[in-house]
Amino acid sequence: MSRSIPGILFLMCAAFSWGHGVSAAEAPNVLFIAVDDLNDWISCLGGHPDCKTPNIDRLASRGVLFTNAHCAAPACNPSRAALMTGIRPSSSGVYLNSQPWRPVMPDAVTLPQHFRNNGYEAIGSGKIFHGRYNDLGSWDDFLKQTGDPKPVPAVLSDPHSRAGTIIWGVLDVEDKEMSDYKMANYAIDYLGKKHDKPFFLACGIYRPHMPWQVPRKYYDMYPLDKIQLPRVPDDDLDDVPAAGVRMAKPAGDHAKILKTDNWPYSMQAYLASIAFADVQVGRVLDALDASPYAKNTIVVLWGDHGWHLGEKHHWRKFSLWEEATRAPLMMVVPGVTKPDLRCDQAVDFMNIYPTLCELCQLPIGGYLDGVSMVPLLKDPDIIWERPALTTHGRLNHALRDNQYRLIRYRDGSEELYNHKTDPMEWKNLADDPGYAEVKQRLAKSFPSKNALDAPYDTKRSRNQNKKKQRPGNKKKKSSKQ
Repeated sequence: MSRSIPGILFLMCAAFSWGHGVSAAEAPNVLFIAVDDLNDWISCLGGHPDCKTPNIDRLASRGVLFTNAHCAAPACNPSRAALMTGIRPSSSGVYLNSQPWRPVMPDAVTLPQHFRNNGYEAIGSGKIFHGRYNDLGSWDDFLKQTGDPKPVPAVLSDPHSRAGTIIWGVLDVEDKEMSDYKMANYAIDYLGKKHDKPFFLACGIYRPHMPWQVPRKYYDMYPLDKIQLPRVPDDDLDDVPAAGVRMAKPAGDHAKILKTDNWPYSMQAYLASIAFADVQVGRVLDALDASPYAKNTIVVLWGDHGWHLGEKHHWRKFSLWEEATRAPLMMVVPGVTKPDLRCDQAVDFMNIYPTLCELCQLPIGGYLDGVSMVPLLKDPDIIWERPALTTHGRLNHALRDNQYRLIRYRDGSEELYNHKTDPMEWKNLADDPGYAEVKQRLAKSFPSKNALDAPYDTKRSRNQNKKKQRPGNKKKKSSKQ
């Protein structure tokens, strides 16, 4: 990766000045909040008119909200592994949930590990890495996610509390009984203590990941008769190539949702789960505001990928369309960002690692696939000509710039959407000769390297091992986590 001379000098100076450790008074702290399966429905992104997220909106209003931010992969494990190591799926071979990342990246220095190596204390709670693939060596201390209470039998057996493996349900419990409440408490307790070193504090919120089972009061925020369903044309997949239709699986989740009349019920549950997550984010922000670290802490909030709720006749993530790749990203940097700024430039999450390194004056050792977004934090309107890249399975890629999305599947088939005229991606322009130049320009940003698939997890259940698929390949099936 090429760097400018000023950038190299900056990193050399940072390495010289901070390589032997820093004090809490000298260096900014980092509060790193991850929210699982959170799509663009949050209020500040305007993805759904019913969604209420006052706490996340409060954070967005303090700094820069990236309105066109995209994940490296539309699945938990590869997305998080890429963000936390700075190495894309196409560079590592970690494309799917069932591929452990550390065996193929034994020398990768994770983001918290890099902060630890440069004088910070790195602590975390909840879901930061995916499931069983947490990297405990990256942390000074880490609180593992716990289980949540289960709904009563009447809810579990209610036909309007699930559709196949899309699962939700009301809980008659207090917030404090939920795992996410405890994960937030860990961060809150840490912020209430005195620290001699600067810190990298990660807080992983699991909801709105399934099952969408949260306390009743959050369901009550969204009466069923007022739920607005997304507009989904019946012919939405007619101009999508076969590889894309196989990713959508319209005869699967979406067919079950429609057959059981569960579309509004499931949407209510997803919205309720977002509202619950928003409250936990607010609790952590309140603790930061009340702490002595409020004026010297960088806050980053991100969602690991989006989520379909019927768009393109698809549910879950696991696709290369806007609903799966677009996710929240916001950053508040004392002394750098100004309040109420929106950046509409297309960016992807590979840039978070180098951005935090520059902001905290840490040297960058080794290879990173992203670049620093500090220029965008200072001026969101500068010219930024790096399309966001998302990969789902080897040789399946999507590129998103400020106007277009270009998808290319492993079989060479393509989709092209003009977001200026078609924000819902209803009309595939890939075969329109009038857009040949657009396709050619964007295609230059497809990765030149497409690493072979990383080995799959042999410790998972036999059922999970059957899901060693390549998305877009008819004979394989997608991991369901």
